[in-house]
Amino acid sequence: FLFVGAMRTFAPLDRCYSSSCCCCHVRTGTIILGVWYMLINGVVLLILLSALGDPDHYKLAHAEFGTDFDFTDDASICIATAISLLMITICGMATYGAYKQRSAWIVPFFCYQIFDFTLNALVAISVVVYPSSIQDYLRQLPDNIPYKEDITSMNPTCLLFIVMFFISAILAFKAYLIGCVWNCYRYINARHTADVLVYVANDTTVLLPNYDETVLIPEKDPPPPYISA
Repeated sequence: FLFVGAMRTFAPLDRCYSSSCCCCHVRTGTIILGVWYMLINGVVLLILLSALGDPDHYKLAHAEFGTDFDFTDDASICIATAISLLMITICGMATYGAYKQRSAWIVPFFCYQIFDFTLNALVAISVVVYPSSIQDYLRQLPDNIPYKEDITSMNPTCLLFIVMFFISAILAFKAYLIGCVWNCYRYINARHTADVLVYVANDTTVLLPNYDETVLIPEKDPPPPYISA
């Protein structure tokens, strides 16, 4: 009964996290998120494999970007293909871990989310520190980009606020998804801990004799009568 009391005492402390993610459970949200990332990286992988098989068809005019780096050479495509395969593996592990309630399988995907959030935060900081980098980036874009001239002719301060608004919205959404995956990890660990406590409590209860066995136990002999000296 000590284990039962401990379970009832500490169970509310384990629920200091949200179990909902975008109007669904954290497990369901993590599974959907993992499948979505797998689909995106699968499409990217198919494009990379097609570009590797027919590089002339997917040739990019990298000179228009103001750099001598060729984005379609074999080495770059092979590196991008390896990254896509790694991402598919990580997302598949997260989906499997959330479905089978194995928290350790979710950790690599959570680490990727932290890494991705950090990179986006660094981009936001660089935009704030160097506002002119936005104009430099727009000038490097090809001339056939829609509305390039309109965006370039905007007020730099207004353009900075617009870019920062979108980056902040993206960072807030990514932080929310990180919280959902982390809550799924904690939820699975809490479920396993609760199952262990219930198992120990039930095992302790089974060790006690039931009523029928107690009735069948022979009574002990009464103590000798008291004799006064």
